[in-house]
Amino acid sequence: MKTDRVVLNASPLIVLFKANLAHLLPQVFTEVLIPGAVWDEVIAGGPTEMAAQGLGTVDWAKRVEVAAVAPVILGWNLGQGESEVLSVALNHPGYRVVIDDAAARRCARTLQMPMLGTGGVLVLAKRRGLIPSVESSIKELRDAGLWLSDEIVTLLIHQAGE
Repeated sequence: MKTDRVVLNASPLIVLFKANLAHLLPQVFTEVLIPGAVWDEVIAGGPTEMAAQGLGTVDWAKRVEVAAVAPVILGWNLGQGESEVLSVALNHPGYRVVIDDAAARRCARTLQMPMLGTGGVLVLAKRRGLIPSVESSIKELRDAGLWLSDEIVTLLIHQAGE
């Protein structure tokens, strides 16, 4: 069963495509929003980049334009993509952010926004029977370039019941 609606940042999207796990997103979430700055950042990887190719072909990702970043977020001096992700979520209560950047996560926590990291997406996928193992999927994410501490990996594996 799908859980909720999310707003994704570039790094989770890029590593999920590189690890061949992006197909999990529409199976776990009812709606996947990608702010314009994030979309452009992913596409900027060029036609040979896996995430740029993938994002251009999927029908489950919905691009949303952000007219202005919320003033409460501007003060955090985050990147444009992170700022737009948080602004969309701020303006759409009930949406969860999927973001890995530490400063952006601190901002989301301060603003009491529900959030997940890329690893959390895998835990949800495992709980729904979409993947056989969080541990092996984490290896794929790490191979695709996502840095996760051993402590976080252990926590994710435990959360998945492995």
